[in-house]
Amino acid sequence: MKRMFLMVVAMLSMTTMFAEEEKMNGVESAKVYDMSVNYVKLAQALRLTSDQMDAVQDVHEAFVADMKSAAAASDDSRKAMMKNAIKKDLRNMHWVLDHDQYRSYVRLLNLTLVNRGLNK
Repeated sequence: MKRMFLMVVAMLSMTTMFAEEEKMNGVESAKVYDMSVNYVKLAQALRLTSDQMDAVQDVHEAFVADMKSAAAASDDSRKAMMKNAIKKDLRNMHWVLDHDQYRSYVRLLNLTLVNRGLNK
């Protein structure tokens, strides 16, 4: 009886450890997909006008929301949702930014995705 009790306690503790690890991976995953930026720094890097800054902020906030939705999605649909969010963001930024600003933005976005391991 004592062995049975010890075995049950051991199984419960291992299950708890694995559940905690999965919870931590979920939190880290949510941080990776958080694409929030400092808009003042982005405006300086892209040399935005005040009108462009407002439009870029609106477009990027929609992108952040789409990426957060992708982070919460199942593994099967996450990659497709992320790809659609990036395409939508680039399409909208293309309308707001001039050619040089757009190229700089694409470089920054690609660098961010590579650094966070989302380019796979």
